[in-house]
Amino acid sequence: MAEITASMVKQLREATGLGMMECKKALAESGGDMKAATDLLRIKSGAKASKVADRVAAEGAVSAFVSSDAKVGALVEVNCETDFVAKDANFSSFAGAVARIAAERAPKDVGALAGLPLASGKTVEAARQELIMKLGENIHIRRFARIEASGRLAQYSHGARIGVLVDVQGGDEVLGKDLAMHIAASKPLCVSKDEVPAELLAKERKIYTAQAAETGKAANIIGKMVEGRVTKYLAEVTLLGQPFVKDPDITVAKLVAGKGAAVKAFALFVVGEGIEKKTTDFAAEVMAQVGQSRPH
Repeated sequence: MAEITASMVKQLREATGLGMMECKKALAESGGDMKAATDLLRIKSGAKASKVADRVAAEGAVSAFVSSDAKVGALVEVNCETDFVAKDANFSSFAGAVARIAAERAPKDVGALAGLPLASGKTVEAARQELIMKLGENIHIRRFARIEASGRLAQYSHGARIGVLVDVQGGDEVLGKDLAMHIAASKPLCVSKDEVPAELLAKERKIYTAQAAETGKAANIIGKMVEGRVTKYLAEVTLLGQPFVKDPDITVAKLVAGKGAAVKAFALFVVGEGIEKKTTDFAAEVMAQVGQSRPH
């Protein structure tokens, strides 16, 4: 059996990005054959990925990439299980690389994104599996959004938990940054009332009608009450209808118009949004294990 040297382990670590002990063990199992050891680690990475795939990953990071000319950009949400791993440099680097490849290669969906090669030559999926092997948590790419700007893209990140891209025609960089920060703070659903999904608006109108009917007022009064509530709702959920966070006396629509600008599109991601997190009652688990019931 060939001697496993430190330089061999170093070479395998650089090739795979995995830990020293894992690389040393793989080299030992493959008799010092570098290619066989690499293949073995790839197999083990895949096996580990499948073992943790069912574990809830509601932490993570939103990473953004914007091209140098501010014409193309992407947001990506990469999830993991704990905030500790979300702050790991390897995790952050992976999320950033995925955002860049999503912007540059315009994949049609997450599945297509997974098959694209990164700068390292590894596919996104291979890099994901290696990261799972290294960090020991379920890690997956949940979603991405790519924008080709009609104007220029502005970007804002609140830590790694909230990311925004906004396409603004006209105005200046300050306006773009202000709009991106406003979107992060106020979380509109869409740019204007014309973009609010019809089914969502119909659902809200139905609720408002039922609430108004409870008042026992005349039908014409109820109709006015409902339309008033709908108008208020549209202002609350649309970017242009919202009060500007830096100056609540004006709407975003008025701010933008005053700069001779127009908002064409935006993307907003919040880490873990909509993911049901598993909560664990550790005290109950311990009591159950010792065959006791918790006191009431």
